[in-house]
Amino acid sequence: MPNRPTPPPRSPRPPTPDAASGLTVVADSFLRNGRPHRIVSAAIHYFRVRPELWHDRLLRLRAMGVNTVETYIAWNVHEPEPGVFDFDGPQDVAAFITVAADLGLDVIVRPGPFICAEWEFGGLPGWLLADPLLRLRRNELRYLAAVDAWFDVLLPVLTPLQAGRGGPVVALQVENEYGSFGNETAHLEYLRQGLLRRGATDCLLFTADGAGDNFQLGGTIPGVLSSATFGSRPEAALATLRRHQPEGPLFVSEYWHGWFDHWGEPHHTRDAEEAAQVLDTLLTAGASVNIYMGHGGTNFGWYNGANHTGTVYQPTVTSYDYGAPVGEAGELTEKFHRFREVIARHLGPNPHQLPSLSQRLTPRQIRPEAVTALRDSLDLLAKAHHRAEPEPMETLGQSLGLIHYRTRLRGPLPQAQLSVDGLADRAQVFLDGAELGVLHRDRPNQTLTIAVPEQGAVLELLVENQGRINYGPLLTTDRKGISGGVRLDNQYQFDWEIRPLPLADLTPLEFPTPQVSPASPTTGPTFHRLHLDIDTPADGFLALPGWTKGMVWLNGFALGRYWAEGPQETLYAPAPLWRPGTNELIVLELHQPGAHLELTDTPRLGATDSTPIPQW
Repeated sequence: MPNRPTPPPRSPRPPTPDAASGLTVVADSFLRNGRPHRIVSAAIHYFRVRPELWHDRLLRLRAMGVNTVETYIAWNVHEPEPGVFDFDGPQDVAAFITVAADLGLDVIVRPGPFICAEWEFGGLPGWLLADPLLRLRRNELRYLAAVDAWFDVLLPVLTPLQAGRGGPVVALQVENEYGSFGNETAHLEYLRQGLLRRGATDCLLFTADGAGDNFQLGGTIPGVLSSATFGSRPEAALATLRRHQPEGPLFVSEYWHGWFDHWGEPHHTRDAEEAAQVLDTLLTAGASVNIYMGHGGTNFGWYNGANHTGTVYQPTVTSYDYGAPVGEAGELTEKFHRFREVIARHLGPNPHQLPSLSQRLTPRQIRPEAVTALRDSLDLLAKAHHRAEPEPMETLGQSLGLIHYRTRLRGPLPQAQLSVDGLADRAQVFLDGAELGVLHRDRPNQTLTIAVPEQGAVLELLVENQGRINYGPLLTTDRKGISGGVRLDNQYQFDWEIRPLPLADLTPLEFPTPQVSPASPTTGPTFHRLHLDIDTPADGFLALPGWTKGMVWLNGFALGRYWAEGPQETLYAPAPLWRPGTNELIVLELHQPGAHLELTDTPRLGATDSTPIPQW
């Protein structure tokens, strides 16, 4: 990434004469259009919902009784490559905000640049990690140059929509939960000034941090409204916020009434009545509240994030249902009805009717018609890069997907221990096409025993980016692929052929003559093609019984990952992705496929867990 100089500071533009028509603070209250106002908001992320469904999901949130919706902005979906920006279709955030305005909803926007959100790399673009000298989330010139270039493009999209200019955007957040990461107030002030000098002067600016003393001490800016994020113990959380901000309205910028899931862990749920009681307590205390999430949506494609405990890497599942009042496919849950009752008690009768549930496709089974091995398709899908040593994705301009490494080992070598330094996240290892095993970042000292014949052998490693870390200090160095080297015992192996496999376009794939039912399904990384005829598009869910791990595409769109480890058992396939007539499904199975896919009308998100919501 070029080291672009930081633009000189510009004086903030003075507010327009009608700025008071927006959201303002007077003493301990909000005013909207000069009148006392309570924010009751619900979070929804435009990048987790197909644009054809924005209106439907916002309509459902309005029916719950909220007067505001909140969204993050994911930098990485808008600038997938340095200097290449996308604000069209699913990335048209201005259109999303306009739809909300048309429904009479205010909008809170959280532009980051870091957002967490259980989203890939916390919304930061992976290409930032291509520069080993760049330091994230601090006043480091390379990082600031990238942020400035991004804000130079983003802010002109947002500023015309500010409430002080007659639009729906009542507030913008400065960074996100910075106190959970650091305490460089100068960095937060730099970002605040960056928003102001680009015209963000006609709406409220605020910060958001956990309801703990350390978080509030690290993430607040003098003179900027502070807010709190937490999921329980509302009295204590509000007391902490008031202790650090003696004056100003109480604002809960994230009330976590639910939680997200990791692969291999139980599905989280929370009692609807108990969650509604906490919401009632917050509103009774006079607080303004953003319900996180109002509608969670889906981590389509490769965009799920991950957590890391320091010893255990925890990738997030494809569904971001979050136990939200409006479910992943638009369901109005028990929590929706309990929240609707609470909100009506505090804001008055709700005049909006309840939308009906969307139509569902008829359940059926679908069998693969043709298969082709990934190994045989490498030259169709990727360009080979020749390097002396393995290099991570970011160095080769890749952010998402898989990456394939190949070299030829010298023989004879009766026995050696194969190990990989700097692996992220999961590598399937092959010798002359036969799988030897799987290596994982959680087991850095793991080795595989290997024997090389006299004529030598081809060693291949297929590495999956399972999601960059989206929270905590380890996100700053989470490069994907192989960042160190590959060793046989203590000897590094050189002369590598590397193929980035973002798999954004599968049209080059070549399948053999279709088979009605393969007698012996191919194992190992293999693409499976299926077709399904439908009359009228509607919502559906895809289950893969007997399949192991991989990714599913519907008519060229990446629905997301599946994994037999659970808890998630179905992938949401929304109506806008289907078409009347024949539809194509492609499954990339990395290990052992099942005999068929199941189209079902009911989501299965896995066995539940009573793990309490974090109390920050």
